[in-house]
Amino acid sequence: MKLPTDPYKGVRDFYPADMAMQKKIFNIWRNAVEKYGYEEYGASVLEPAELYRAKSGEEIVNKQTYTFIDRGDREVTLRPEMTPTVARMVASKKKELIFPVRWYSIPNLFRYEQPQRGRLREHWQLNVDIFGIESIQAEVEIIQIACDITRAYGLKDSDFEVRLNNRKVMNYVAKEVFSLTEEQAQKVSKLIDKKDKIPADIFADGIKEILGDNAPKFLTLLNSKNFEEFAKQLPQTKEEHEGLKEIKEVISALEKLGITNTRFDQTLMRGFDYYTGIVFEVFDKNPNNRRSVFGGGRYDDLLSLFGGEKVPAVGFGAGDVIARDLIETYDKVLVEAATADFCICILGNENTPFALEVAQSLRDKGQKVAVDFSGRKVGDQIKSADKRKIPKVICIGDDEVKTGKYKIKDLATGEESDM
Repeated sequence: MKLPTDPYKGVRDFYPADMAMQKKIFNIWRNAVEKYGYEEYGASVLEPAELYRAKSGEEIVNKQTYTFIDRGDREVTLRPEMTPTVARMVASKKKELIFPVRWYSIPNLFRYEQPQRGRLREHWQLNVDIFGIESIQAEVEIIQIACDITRAYGLKDSDFEVRLNNRKVMNYVAKEVFSLTEEQAQKVSKLIDKKDKIPADIFADGIKEILGDNAPKFLTLLNSKNFEEFAKQLPQTKEEHEGLKEIKEVISALEKLGITNTRFDQTLMRGFDYYTGIVFEVFDKNPNNRRSVFGGGRYDDLLSLFGGEKVPAVGFGAGDVIARDLIETYDKVLVEAATADFCICILGNENTPFALEVAQSLRDKGQKVAVDFSGRKVGDQIKSADKRKIPKVICIGDDEVKTGKYKIKDLATGEESDM
């Protein structure tokens, strides 16, 4: 039987050119977050399924994860996200850690969903989290990092916007203004999160099913044109005021840092149940993408699931699939596969020992060197090096072995230098 050569649906093979692009993306991420003092951590791709049932949501575990029973009869999940894992890790070492904790990781994640542009079943994601800061300065720093990364992809501020909302406001609207039960509020939240992904009539019917006669009033509120119009339609209470005040403070603080491409978006919910305050997304306005680049928010209650007191936390995630889409859209410079600095071409097998000596002496100096053992004609060896984007070649033949000297040829200019 002939085996297929295609990868599993929704995952990718990474050939050298793909790995070079991924390396570029990872370098952008690491350079951005480490400037702010964040430390890298890691964890296993396997987690107990109950970790995600507790706060990511039943829908994610039941419909969007790779969950299975292992040989010890334990329910195990290939992680669909990293936030529950980092919360578990911080909770485990809470007494030993020095707060505030600034951590980041670049895990691979798995979601069983329909593959599409910007979204696959397996991807790598930058996760950035700060623990131990109650003030909105945590949100400001996290969003500032997100903007730094987006600019590093090649976007100008006019190419993207930061959309903000607050779970406190939306929880208040659902429970206090419209008297929804906890279950109804969750259904409304999930529905709003899907608003831009489903037809308008289906969305309206879903709202009517939950809110009944209050549906028109809710839809009017949800369709507010701006922050002021939204706020005017709400009772001026302490609960309502606190959430909107935080949004205004974050936007104001970002503007002082030169980040003026922000706006309030009452339809922004984020899909996870654990968010407790400010939520945000960086949204690309280019018609080729027009989607969230990445997002996150505050999740102060998540660590309490593991026992003990709450620990304030804010974080975000940025995926590598959309990152590549953005770099190709804006930068338009595809990364070539990583190559050597030198290629050593050998004329005659008897000259191989000296060629290896030359190669090792260059490697000892920090150079990357590929040796061509093919035995082909020297012209063919040089053509091969050029195709692989190796910039310089050294040809080792009888004369080079006798004299102990050789020439370095720059393939771009044709110039040669003696060594």
